[in-house]
Amino acid sequence: MVEMDPKDGNTARLAQIARIWNERALGLISEMDLRIEQAERDGVKIRMPFNPDFCVDDEGTMLHGGILTALLDSAFGLANFLAIENVENMATVDLRVEYLRPAQSRADVVVFAECYRQTRHVAFNSGRVWFDTPGLPEVARGFAAFSITCGKSSLLDKMNTMGPGN
Repeated sequence: MVEMDPKDGNTARLAQIARIWNERALGLISEMDLRIEQAERDGVKIRMPFNPDFCVDDEGTMLHGGILTALLDSAFGLANFLAIENVENMATVDLRVEYLRPAQSRADVVVFAECYRQTRHVAFNSGRVWFDTPGLPEVARGFAAFSITCGKSSLLDKMNTMGPGN
């Protein structure tokens, strides 16, 4: 989980975003049991514990590529919330994943995602995926563009006042 200094206002905002993100996970994302290890304006680090149900081989070691894509997409969305103030709406408009080697391991999967550029209506993201195994190279890299709308009220505020799934 994320460690935050309660005296720091920005840190409190980041902790609030991480808490809401964890509480409101639905569908596949909730099944992935994602754990935020780092939540900062310049990026987010998320761990997905090994789950043999996400594997496509008989040995239970080869992760399905769609799991990595969903992991990156979710991490990119969280990175955007951390980097951009007052996001009212956000949607993935482009997502590309470059698979660098077979996603074969029984180790946890770790992703780092960042919002590296923002225009008035678009956020650009990049990310890296690897297994938590010393010495192994990255499994994949991802890149995305999100359509964003910013305003006086934020999606974060709306999510904070609604129950899970609303």
